[in-house]
Amino acid sequence: MWSICKKEFSQFFSSLTGYIAIVVFLLVNGLVLFVFRNNILESGFATLDQFFAFAPWVMLFLTAAVTMRSFADEYRGGTFEVLRTRPLTAGQLVGGKFWGSFAVAAIALLPTLVYFFSINSLAATSGIDAGAAAGSYLGLLFLTAVFTAIGICVSSFTNNAVVAFIISIVVMVLFYFGFEALSQLPLFNNGAGYYIEMLGIRYHYTSISRGVLDTRDLVYFISLVLFFLLITRQNLQHR
Repeated sequence: MWSICKKEFSQFFSSLTGYIAIVVFLLVNGLVLFVFRNNILESGFATLDQFFAFAPWVMLFLTAAVTMRSFADEYRGGTFEVLRTRPLTAGQLVGGKFWGSFAVAAIALLPTLVYFFSINSLAATSGIDAGAAAGSYLGLLFLTAVFTAIGICVSSFTNNAVVAFIISIVVMVLFYFGFEALSQLPLFNNGAGYYIEMLGIRYHYTSISRGVLDTRDLVYFISLVLFFLLITRQNLQHR
C-alpha cells in the first residue's frame, strides 16, 4: 500500500501542474485574507475566521485537481491491469491512493500557518485564539480527507480525468453545502431542517472550528471517508 502512496505523492509533484495547483490555493486564500474587500487589515481584528470560512471552497477545487487522475489515468493508460497483477488487494490499492492524495492536499495547508503567525505579530493587544485556530485547522484536515475520498471514488468510475474533476466538484458541493441549503426550505420548518443540516459536512466543520472536539463530529468525518473508500473498493473489485 505504501508503495502506491509514494507513487501517487511523487507523481503529483513530478510535473509543474502540482506546484501550480498548490500555489494557486495559497494565492487565492492570501488575496481573500489580505487584499480583497473586507480583508483582515481593513477590519482591524486579529482573527482567521474569514480564512477558515473561505478555505473549504478553495480546498474543494484543489482536492478535485489532485484526485481526478487517481484511477482515471490508470484506466486510460492501461496501467490499472498492471497494478492488479501486483500482490495488492483492492483495499490496499484504494488506501495507497487515498493517503498519497491526502498528503499532497495536507501539505498545501502547511504554508497557511504563516497567516497565523503574521496576524499574531500584527496584533496590537491579544492575538488569535490559538484553541479555536487549532480546532479550525483540524476541521480543515478532516474536510480535506472527506474531499479526497470523494475525489478518488469519482475517479474510479471514469477514465476521463476532466469528467472526474467536474463530477467531484459537484458531489463535494452537495455534501458540503447541499444539505444546509435543503434544510432551509419552508417544507422543513417543523424542526426536521436541523437534522437534515446535520447530514452535511459544513455543520460538522463549523462545530469543530469552534475549538471543541465533539465525538459526533469525528465519527461523522471518519464514517464519510470510510463510506466513499468502501464504494471505491467495491467498484475496483467489480472491474
